[in-house]
Amino acid sequence: MSGYDHEPERAWDEYDWERFLQQQDQKTEMYMELLEKYLDDPQRDEIIAREMGWSHLLEGKDWNAEVDALLSEGSRSSQDEELIDGENEFQPAGNFEDHPLYRAAFALTIWIDQLFDRDASLQNEPAAVKLATHAALASAKLAAALNDEDVDEIGMTIAYLKRALKAITVSIEAALQLLSRKRITAAQHSVLQKRLFQVRDGIITLMGEYRREWRRRFGRH
Repeated sequence: MSGYDHEPERAWDEYDWERFLQQQDQKTEMYMELLEKYLDDPQRDEIIAREMGWSHLLEGKDWNAEVDALLSEGSRSSQDEELIDGENEFQPAGNFEDHPLYRAAFALTIWIDQLFDRDASLQNEPAAVKLATHAALASAKLAAALNDEDVDEIGMTIAYLKRALKAITVSIEAALQLLSRKRITAAQHSVLQKRLFQVRDGIITLMGEYRREWRRRFGRH
């Protein structure tokens, strides 16, 4: 995480986390490009470590943990935190799979899979691939946002929610493209749009709640 160290004297807001996550995205892309380029090279690990700037890993230390952490994009802990009314406190709400918003996002991906099963030709349709890919991405980002037992990292949660919102917006645009090209029926699009907007509106609502909590705790935007 060099290059964007966590400042211990203050809590990171959503913009701090977004910059950090963008940096991690760039590192992940670089790693994947190097892995593809040197996949068959017997010195692959050493070359990649050198190109990535992981000098400490060139000293014979195991680097699996470094790679796993990079590819998981700083995976979150196993317990979900939920905003509740009343005193505006965060309370543990079990696993993230139990959160209604995540369940809605996951159900959306299942519905899209079933759509592909009914019409296999959609697998070769760019708009359909975009729809499925970004719906799944939104679900993954929601899992990252909701899978956090550290309630002090509200900024990180908001940053992940923003990424989920961006992904679901791309899916909405892809669904409209499928309708305009008559690759799905008006009835199918109506159901799809309802599910997409359910997830989108849920993300927006949750972001608002976390931002209010941020302002209550830290008094900053």
